[in-house]
Amino acid sequence: MKILSLKRIIVIIVLIFSVVYSLPTFFSETPNWLTSLNAKKMNLGLDLKGGVHFLMEVDLDEVVSSKSKKLSSDIRSQLRKEKVRYVNFDHQLTDINIEFINNDNYKKAEKLIKNNYQETFEITKISDAKMNIAISDKTLNELRIAAIKQNTTTLRNRVNELGVAEPIVQQSGKTRIVVELPGIKDTTRAKEIIGATATLEFKMVDEDSDPYAAESSNQTSLSSKLYYDDTGQPVLLKRDVILTGENIVDASSGFDRNSRPSVNITLDNPGAKRFANITDENIGKLMAVLFIESKSEQKIIGGESKRITKKYEKIISIATIQERLSKSFQITGLDSPKQARDLSLYLRAGSMAAPMYIVEERTIGPSLGADNIEKGKISVIIGLILVLFFMVYYYRVFGLFANSALIINILLIVSIMSLIPGATLTLPGIAGIVLTVGMAVDANVLIFERVKEEIRNGSTPLASIELGYKKAFSTIADANITTLIASIILFIFGTGPIKGFAVTLSIGVICSMFTAIIVTRILADITYEKNSNLRVKKLNI
Repeated sequence: MKILSLKRIIVIIVLIFSVVYSLPTFFSETPNWLTSLNAKKMNLGLDLKGGVHFLMEVDLDEVVSSKSKKLSSDIRSQLRKEKVRYVNFDHQLTDINIEFINNDNYKKAEKLIKNNYQETFEITKISDAKMNIAISDKTLNELRIAAIKQNTTTLRNRVNELGVAEPIVQQSGKTRIVVELPGIKDTTRAKEIIGATATLEFKMVDEDSDPYAAESSNQTSLSSKLYYDDTGQPVLLKRDVILTGENIVDASSGFDRNSRPSVNITLDNPGAKRFANITDENIGKLMAVLFIESKSEQKIIGGESKRITKKYEKIISIATIQERLSKSFQITGLDSPKQARDLSLYLRAGSMAAPMYIVEERTIGPSLGADNIEKGKISVIIGLILVLFFMVYYYRVFGLFANSALIINILLIVSIMSLIPGATLTLPGIAGIVLTVGMAVDANVLIFERVKEEIRNGSTPLASIELGYKKAFSTIADANITTLIASIILFIFGTGPIKGFAVTLSIGVICSMFTAIIVTRILADITYEKNSNLRVKKLNI
């Protein structure tokens, strides 16, 4: 009797919870008293709320090329630092061919590369003074995986800056990322934010060489590269990068003391330490801030349409280092406050590891989303009415028990969906709820048929209820657990709409087990315990 009383208390608590936290979904505006209880509406997906869908392709070849260039530059710097002399340094996409002046320099270089880069490269000896260095397949694979993960994370951060409620940003296949922005209206702004690959590089100006001579001869030293400033004047920058966007942990736009647009930068600890050391060593010298953006363009080459990624580099600031700089500083030279805001957003969200381009764009209007919601409501209502009618017609009073449990089940699903962070109701999710409506009474059908069987075997009415629930439990548990496993697998391996279906189905299965086994049993006990003194002779089932 004590256990039964505990069950009743639990059911009452669940009933109150499901009613309170499902109510906001049925209001056009959530009342203040519900908001104070942290009760909120269910989050609606793109197909119900309207918005924009992007399918983005990640250019993994570009990330391999960029990493290869960086590693090549690092090796060149290491060789110069260790005074390893070579006569030719030829860098290809993933290979570097180096010809040294003799075998002793070859051995020094081989030892240096093996010690500093371990499994990053595979070294092939061509002759006593010539080697081929190739990026290993393992490193290339790790680069591609890391690029997809970094781009996905950066996109999430940028989408959060847009203030979109419950966006979806997830990997699709090996090279693509799906971005869904429910409720977004300014699609042009969204495309600018998620498609931009802008970042910064800080480099020292090569003041020992003549940029005009380099421009006229079209030749530069191995340690420098030619750029142009805002006025079109040539500037030589050293190839070694002091800092990149990866070292920036925070950025905010504002204005400097002369009311010019600026970006306030905060560095991570490794970046701050490196920046402090280099600026301390170069006080009085010029440092440039290089704005880099990759853009994808479609071009006809050889009669075929091909996508080409172009890198645009622009010097936005050249300033004399006046003092030792560290964790926080300010950059100026930006064209407008909008450019400052956008740049700070890109830096704050993180830099893209690889350029991306949009291969598919779909816009769903709010009216279509509202139409989907209306059709979803109709399907749930029709399914619910048919099930309610059948259960009452076929199982009489016990059918009423099942119907009560079914309504509680739907309220419970809605309330849980409203509370789970990240849970979003989609059109397939509504299909999962409709399926749950049918499955929820399936357990009761098994129980009620067992009860009927016990009555036919000569058991008393109260004993038939006890045995019916007891014997049907294992069958119900097996059926629901297998369905739950299938829905979990759908959630893990599915994407987008499939995940929405899996979420509502999983919640529905768990809730239906509770309502079918516990709630209907308590209703039956309450109804027939009152008549136990009169020795119930017949069950209305």
